[in-house]
Amino acid sequence: MDYKYIEQLLERYWKCETSLEEEHILRTFFRQKDVPDSLRQYRDLFCYEHEEKETDVLGSDFDAKMLAMVDEPEPVKAVTISLRQRFMPLLKAAASVAIVLALGNVAQVMFNEGGQPEPAVAGFQKTHNGPSVAMSDSAKTDSMKQASAATTILK
Repeated sequence: MDYKYIEQLLERYWKCETSLEEEHILRTFFRQKDVPDSLRQYRDLFCYEHEEKETDVLGSDFDAKMLAMVDEPEPVKAVTISLRQRFMPLLKAAASVAIVLALGNVAQVMFNEGGQPEPAVAGFQKTHNGPSVAMSDSAKTDSMKQASAATTILK
């Protein structure tokens, strides 16, 4: 038997020049049981669509299973959030930053000069002797005045 027409359709099929009717002719030809050996290599290509439709059929309960997976049992209710609840994480973060900064400041003061605060004026020294120091200073100035007066008289 001569299969020239089928071979011509195949050549046009590979060039993408066939119409839908001609492709339907090719599909019906390759679905036959007695396909020549020279064209048998193309049989799977044209019969695939028909065979897959027959083998891959969804069950009747497929739709029910999918709808059961998609449906939500309870509607989701909207929750109102107050302004306090909305800013609470921000306030917690600000409080933790303030605590860390305060502890850092205290640690810095404690480690500088053995826990003694730095004097506000350079060269300032605190007297530890109390009022007696002031009296001795004034006594020294009085004695110095008397000594200078005596030296001026002796001259």
